[in-house]
Amino acid sequence: MKKYIYYIYILLGAACWGMIGLFARTLGELGVSVFQRVTIRNFGALVVMTLVFALTKREVFRIQPRHLLLFAGSGLLSVQGMTLTSFVCQQECSLAVSGILLYLAPSFVVLMGAVLWKAPITRRKVTALALAFGGCVLVSGIMSGGLTVSPLGLVMGIASGFCYATYTVFAHYVMDHYGSLTMTYWTFVFAGLGSLCFWDTAALTAVFTDPTGIWSGLGLIVVSTVLPYLLYTKGLEGVESGKASIMANVEPVVGALVGVFVFGETLSVWVILGVVCMLGGVMLLAKE
Repeated sequence: MKKYIYYIYILLGAACWGMIGLFARTLGELGVSVFQRVTIRNFGALVVMTLVFALTKREVFRIQPRHLLLFAGSGLLSVQGMTLTSFVCQQECSLAVSGILLYLAPSFVVLMGAVLWKAPITRRKVTALALAFGGCVLVSGIMSGGLTVSPLGLVMGIASGFCYATYTVFAHYVMDHYGSLTMTYWTFVFAGLGSLCFWDTAALTAVFTDPTGIWSGLGLIVVSTVLPYLLYTKGLEGVESGKASIMANVEPVVGALVGVFVFGETLSVWVILGVVCMLGGVMLLAKE
């Protein structure tokens, strides 16, 4: 039963990530640029976690200097790097292509796990990976056509998937020494401070003086950043990294459902098939 609790952490974290479109799209409609959304998300998460942990878990602030490089990698490469490369891909390619390339991440995790930790690549895991990736392809909207791809966009999209995958790798090494809360907090020390290079006081002031901007910004910070990273990292304490990364692919499913029920997007047969594929992959892994 304890094993399934960690699976639930992973799935809940991915579901929270899937809510990001609700808050990010609302901020975009208010005229907030993608880079300001990065600043709100990463620096806001750092501020929230610092305040919460200062009151409840001060031990997360204590780390050994020799581990700073690992936290810098997870913050700057995994979080900041994934965001920036993904945004460049979105500018160069259609959103469907960008989404598919980002979700190459589980494949990278499975391969790196096999090389770094001798994690077995089982038939069940490969089948689940194929189902999850197929589900992402269907949910992304690729079947509706209208795709655009450029060489730069392709490279940046693959890079975004790789950066996304490295968070799981860094967490594997960090959590030999620290708990999940410390891992998450110090990742956002670097991701939050790194995002300050995009800081625009006037733009951010305008966001947080508008009621819609306030709830969207807080939702982006708390619901789609702080909670999912805490939950996913906690799940990594009890779930093998390759499995966790594949299971986290329920994120685009939740994102698609948000689009349908909140923004009135069409629930096509391809989206339904994608959801079925994703859930099938999760069920396969849960039985392994």
